[in-house]
Amino acid sequence: MLLSVGTKAPDFTLPDKNGNAVSLSDFAGKKVVLYFYPKDNTPGCTRQACAFAGSFAAFREKDVVVIGISKDSVASHQRFAEKYELPFILLSDPERQAIEAYGVWQEKKNYGKVSMGVVRSTFIIDENGIIEKVMPRVKPDTNAEEILAYLG
Repeated sequence: MLLSVGTKAPDFTLPDKNGNAVSLSDFAGKKVVLYFYPKDNTPGCTRQACAFAGSFAAFREKDVVVIGISKDSVASHQRFAEKYELPFILLSDPERQAIEAYGVWQEKKNYGKVSMGVVRSTFIIDENGIIEKVMPRVKPDTNAEEILAYLG
């Protein structure tokens, strides 16, 4: 079950693509776009990451932090970020600490097969650490654009 609007965003500490520990609480006082995605280097996830990269200057202008989280390893994130020149933070969550805290680990159906996995979802967290907007099952190509439109 996804967390809902008005909920305090659970803090977490996870390694970034360089192995450095990053906590949500590091960004207190800033708006954060936290997006969860299934896997590095897959078509949808690559399009989504590239859309965020393409919009990165606009997010920075609004002083908004962009963080992507998946179960992939630090090394996988490093290769993914280098290959597509991703300028934002990618965090590795192989133990599903944040993934489960935010409720994005769910049953998924793919070609009639049911399995557990990360449901592509985005959370906008306000300057006080409260979830301001929840975007479940987002479309990879338009997610960044929709967030910028919402932020005005």
